[in-house]
Amino acid sequence: MNSYIYRGTKKLRCGYTTGSCAAGAAKAAASMLLSGEICGQVTLMTPAGILLTLDVLEPVMTGGSASCAVRKDSGDDPDITNGILIYAKVSACESGITIDGGEGVGTVTKPGLDQPVGSAAINSTPRRMIADALTETAKRYSYPGGFHVTVSAPAGADLAKKTFNPRMGITGGISIIGTTGIVEPMSNAAVIETIRAEANMRRAAGYENLLLTVGNYSDTFLQDLWPELADRAVMCSNFIGDALDIGVTLGFRRILLIGHIGKLVKLGSGIMNTHSSYADGRMETLIACGALAGIPREILMQIPDCVTTDAALGILYQHPEYTKMLEILTDRMSYYLDARVKSQVQTGAVIFSNQHDLLLKTAGADDIIAAMTEEAI
Repeated sequence: MNSYIYRGTKKLRCGYTTGSCAAGAAKAAASMLLSGEICGQVTLMTPAGILLTLDVLEPVMTGGSASCAVRKDSGDDPDITNGILIYAKVSACESGITIDGGEGVGTVTKPGLDQPVGSAAINSTPRRMIADALTETAKRYSYPGGFHVTVSAPAGADLAKKTFNPRMGITGGISIIGTTGIVEPMSNAAVIETIRAEANMRRAAGYENLLLTVGNYSDTFLQDLWPELADRAVMCSNFIGDALDIGVTLGFRRILLIGHIGKLVKLGSGIMNTHSSYADGRMETLIACGALAGIPREILMQIPDCVTTDAALGILYQHPEYTKMLEILTDRMSYYLDARVKSQVQTGAVIFSNQHDLLLKTAGADDIIAAMTEEAI
């Protein structure tokens, strides 16, 4: 695929989704079924408006069906499904178009995801792409009947163990996904949609309180301190602002964020995407809070040379106003969390550092924890 985007100064090649693979394979299989001829390539218009020309692999025709595969190409995105084969088997039926999952395609087991419980994890956009492609093919061959499609990914069962699927309640394989049909390298949108899907699943289960963690350290901390809440957490990674927006949109009453101070310190300056490529600000935030607390200049001057937040805390700890500095930092975090949600929901944060035996809570965090604990009973 020869479509590119820029990330910073890097020119990166785009790819196409598992949904595009499934739709392309289904279109080629339907063409073979109706024409009786092997298909070597197939064209597919994606929702993004980009026309794909896809190689058709492993074509097979039997009396009443045809099948083939399209190889997933993620471009320069480090997608775990890159290179796998997505198969579609198409058979004729009297009317309509039915789509099901075969080997390696997961099954939805929890409410709140794109598809209902018990359905194959083939999302709405890929289903629509498949249906549109088959309708187009039927018109081309003046075929008045319907189709039954089975999408499979033989490598999917093993790959799914390395994805969020088991955590999200999708068992037995990968999901066939994609909202545009195109994979943008290192796409933030894909991560945000995963956060939205997990949060929506919690909301569909009846929860009114959203628990966010930012990484593996947070999950371990949560498991140690509040194990009864561990299976409730939605990992938002660096996308704190987007996760807060999702929580508001889905109608949660309260949102609690748990994270290591190395990430969450940035909230003290209103930084809502904590990836270093967006902003750092860790030391500057600590210096500002330290200055407001009255920590002497000679101590604060040592902070810019620190590589980690924990190293900086080790220096600041020497001064009696250290506790006051942490209070100021926590208040600033609380202010920016509330500002992001425009006070539409109650927000709180729990901030920790194992190295310094540090546990901070914003105002109201304990109330949210109590509400979540009661909700978990």
